[in-house]
Amino acid sequence: MTPPARAAHVSVMLDEVVEALNPRAGAIYVDGTFGAGGYARALLDAAECRVLGIDRDPAACARGTEMAAGYDGRLTVLCGRFGEMDTLLGARGLKAVDGVALDVGVSSMQLDQAERGFSFRADGPLDMRMGADGPTAADIVNSESEEALADIIYEYGEERRARRIARAICRAREAEPIARTLQLAGIVRGCFPPPRRQDAAPIDPATRTFQALRIRVNDELGELDRGLESAEALLVPGGRLAVVSFHSLEDRRVKDFIGLRSGNAPRPSRHAPDRGDPAHAPTFIQLHRRVRRPDEDEIGANPRARSARLRAAERTDAPAWPRAAAGATS
Repeated sequence: MTPPARAAHVSVMLDEVVEALNPRAGAIYVDGTFGAGGYARALLDAAECRVLGIDRDPAACARGTEMAAGYDGRLTVLCGRFGEMDTLLGARGLKAVDGVALDVGVSSMQLDQAERGFSFRADGPLDMRMGADGPTAADIVNSESEEALADIIYEYGEERRARRIARAICRAREAEPIARTLQLAGIVRGCFPPPRRQDAAPIDPATRTFQALRIRVNDELGELDRGLESAEALLVPGGRLAVVSFHSLEDRRVKDFIGLRSGNAPRPSRHAPDRGDPAHAPTFIQLHRRVRRPDEDEIGANPRARSARLRAAERTDAPAWPRAAAGATS
């Protein structure tokens, strides 16, 4: 059968991810953040392998089912969270894979759909859920205390004006519930001075607050921690893990996880001993000494790639660390 036409969505650092995973015939790979299927398609086209795509977004799962028809049984799409990939695959009798790819965060398709409520550039319901369950962003901004909102915006958005923004949100919701994206964006923007004229393209003041709420709504950092652990449990010796992240909170978790699991966790100082865990043998070997970033050609063609960072590692034959040990990555 002829594979279906490619989706308009462009997967970030696609060539670098495929290179890191080194696909080969007969191997099994997981595209843990399926989206439009960019990584899955590239792996399937590179070798006669099998790919399992995972996504919590029902729309992505529907797209994947259509795409699977063009690959003669080599692509299977599972609806669920990538943090539960070992459970999802285990239910299908799979306990080991040869590679895992993760593209962490919100997809451009979700951002472009105003009705999903991710974007502050178009009006829509204040939702932000990647799946179809759990509290929405509107639920959070209308029910959490001022202190809790400030903590969310500061911790997940790294926003210095978090307290001022939380105060403004609580004041605004006394008049009416905050239910729309542009409504919230206007409240946040009101907490900042007007941009200076020389700032040709200033970052929108609502950016960090929307990021914080999205991360909170979807438990993105907890999901990332669980996904890294699940990959560690599933990967065979010599299997590869490739993770693309888009902001420092995500990248720091990936860096710390791979560093700790490879025995290369950072030292408090150059005189201090290694911080590797002597009770557990290293389960990964880092593939690159430094984080990889997209080249200028990719950034020019796809501005979303500008903040992307790729970290990759190869699985050793050591047993996976107990899940409780993952607290060290937080």
